[in-house]
Amino acid sequence: MRSALILAGGSSRRLGVDKSLVEFGGMPLIWWSAESLRQLTDQLVVVVRDEQQYMGLSRIVPAAHFVCDCISGYGPVAGLATGLRCISGKYVFVAGCDLPFLNVKVIDKLFELAEGYDAAIPTTSQGMIEPLHAVYNRNSTCKACSRALKRGDRKVSAPLEHLQVRYVPAEFLRVIDPELLTFFNLNTKEDLAEARKLWTKYSASEPRKLCKR
Repeated sequence: MRSALILAGGSSRRLGVDKSLVEFGGMPLIWWSAESLRQLTDQLVVVVRDEQQYMGLSRIVPAAHFVCDCISGYGPVAGLATGLRCISGKYVFVAGCDLPFLNVKVIDKLFELAEGYDAAIPTTSQGMIEPLHAVYNRNSTCKACSRALKRGDRKVSAPLEHLQVRYVPAEFLRVIDPELLTFFNLNTKEDLAEARKLWTKYSASEPRKLCKR
């Protein structure tokens, strides 16, 4: 069984609006992530910040199971810990709600590469990691998140200190996703504008190409 977890409870300070509800390609942004993950996994869990956000998103992604963040405003470690407690699969793909071009073939490969490890996490050529576009072992990661919360460490990388991680160079994944658009996330209005240009460019010539559905 494969599971997926979307962290949607962030404050979206740089973008200025709730990322999950931003209109993109005619649908709320979170819909695209959920639709991609629905094809590849047996269970989808979405972590929200409060009841109000739940009421809004549950109508957009009715097939998902929703849970409110255990420590509101604490950051992705708390959201990850909350979501993992609801996961049934041994391995779970974890993502933010701001990835409109998720590539299901890349995610499938990460599930394969995670076998025998606590996590399979992509790394960029600049040495950055992509912890919110990665596959984790549910049990070991849940324990690692609990340790981080007890230490008061909010960094999303904090749980990784206690995990056996298989780091996957993003360049290795270009054979599947030549432009690595699966990692394109939206943090600013400039990111959103660029993503919309890409969507227009590709969907006009080859509909749905970007999401590989």
